[in-house]
Amino acid sequence: MTGKYTHTFEEIQDRPVAVIGAGTLGRRIALMMASRGGTVRIYARRPEQRAEARQYVLENLPKLLEDRGFGEMGAAVGAATLSEALDGAWLAVESVPERLDIKIPLWGEIDQVAPPDTIFGTNSSSFPSRLMVENVRDKTRLCNMHFHMPPEFNALELMSDGQTDRGLLDTLLAVLPEFGVHPFEALKECTGFIFNRVWAAIKRECVAVVAEGVARPEDVDGIWKVNFGFPFGPFQMMDLVGLDVVLDIENNYAQEFPHLPQGVRDLLQSYVDAGKLGVKTGEGFFSYR
Repeated sequence: MTGKYTHTFEEIQDRPVAVIGAGTLGRRIALMMASRGGTVRIYARRPEQRAEARQYVLENLPKLLEDRGFGEMGAAVGAATLSEALDGAWLAVESVPERLDIKIPLWGEIDQVAPPDTIFGTNSSSFPSRLMVENVRDKTRLCNMHFHMPPEFNALELMSDGQTDRGLLDTLLAVLPEFGVHPFEALKECTGFIFNRVWAAIKRECVAVVAEGVARPEDVDGIWKVNFGFPFGPFQMMDLVGLDVVLDIENNYAQEFPHLPQGVRDLLQSYVDAGKLGVKTGEGFFSYR
């Protein structure tokens, strides 16, 4: 199959990837996209965020390649403008906060300066890309491209915006394994895609158990780790993602499914209001100081 957004790995391996957003997930996405010898350009408005994300890639890439057993050292560079980040890019991945009032205008800005064959992927974990296309002239070039938490969790979910080019999706399904991520396609639009729809129910019930005073976070995580042998429990995973992000996602679900319990969001809000966002602030459900 051929088309504007159909590429082979050989065609794109010498072209950069642009990662827009340098937070918890943005820098991890940059890490994966730097693992096949190419260049990743990281755009964030604040210079210190760009520097921190670049440092994260430089520090973690050697071990990633050693553990994985394939790939080669790429380069991560900070980009002060969207134009600089997108120059020649075959792929643009947006990973900014889960707010449509940020994402919609941002995609319009990206659309104005990106090369005509750049694939657009939003890392949104709760909003379908259909809601972000308002200012994108060619709606066929955008899709959901949801990373989980690489390099530990390397599944990735693709979902059409309703008009996404079939060749674009086929390109990502074929090429992304080269970067150590494993793509799966949601065959129809679904809030939460595949994994997060299931995970949201588990996560919500875990928080409900704590909100109701039935157990402490360490009890829930302890049972989880003993029974399944996982190194992390649900509360540790929420701390890793960031409780502000977890709350944003839960609020998005609640808008679509009003029957969801309010107590879960109230408990999360109390942690966010106290500045306890998880690993990134040194304290969430657990302390990391």
